[in-house]
Amino acid sequence: MTGTLDRLWIVLGALAGLTGVAMAAVAAHGLSALDPAALRMVDSAVQVQGWHAPALVLAGIWARRGGALAHLAGAAFALGTLAFCAAVYLLALRGLSLGLVAPTGGVLLMLGWALLGLSALHAR
Repeated sequence: MTGTLDRLWIVLGALAGLTGVAMAAVAAHGLSALDPAALRMVDSAVQVQGWHAPALVLAGIWARRGGALAHLAGAAFALGTLAFCAAVYLLALRGLSLGLVAPTGGVLLMLGWALLGLSALHAR
């Protein structure tokens, strides 16, 4: 089971990286009609997604040594990236607010970094 979770974080990191690059391309070439505030929101979400794609890959690589805390970090990165980025993209592109989903995603991302650090301190 552990090996499967290791691979899951890496696959999700690769998917986040792939879709982050795609969103960056769309923002650069296809969103010129957006108002500047919405474009800044998209850019912010792309940046967060870009930083957390390799964090997911790292969690997958580190998980065998970092154990349960590294897996919890991977889960926090995956859920946090999805929640934060989806909420920001929907608000910027559709004007649809998901309330506290973006800040909850941000808290999950911070928790992921804390868990990753703790996993290093408690590594076998």
